[in-house]
Amino acid sequence: MAIAQEGVTDDEIAGLVRRSADANAAFVRGDMGGFLALIAHADDYTLMAPFGGAPVRGFDASPERLAELSRCFRAGAFEQELVQTQVSGDLAVLVTIERQRGEIGGLPEQDWPLRVTQVFRRDASGWRLAHRHADPLLRNIGLERAAAIARGD
Repeated sequence: MAIAQEGVTDDEIAGLVRRSADANAAFVRGDMGGFLALIAHADDYTLMAPFGGAPVRGFDASPERLAELSRCFRAGAFEQELVQTQVSGDLAVLVTIERQRGEIGGLPEQDWPLRVTQVFRRDASGWRLAHRHADPLLRNIGLERAAAIARGD
């Protein structure tokens, strides 16, 4: 479902959705070169990773960090379900469910469904990823378990 804004075409947003899906599929396979060929990060990019912790500022594209990410993500299968898009001026928000299966961080292969919000900002060079927030809470965990996680239990 898309809500388009003047100056941004439905085709442009559809292309952004496809590019996001293709890039994130490459990421979960450990193909960081393929990921970066499809997604440009804004200089002020922020990440709220699905594993928790403080927000990360900036995208570290150093060879060392890319090699570390490539080792962390292996054998991934990926599908993206579009929930909603919102566009306002030069900002586009993609709300998606990412259904992935793979070996992540040395754990055995398993499903990794994520709820994801990505914010893209358009500039002279195109759409840049300004923010990504992902969490593994696709399945309802209930109030008690959520409260325990919030407390750090």
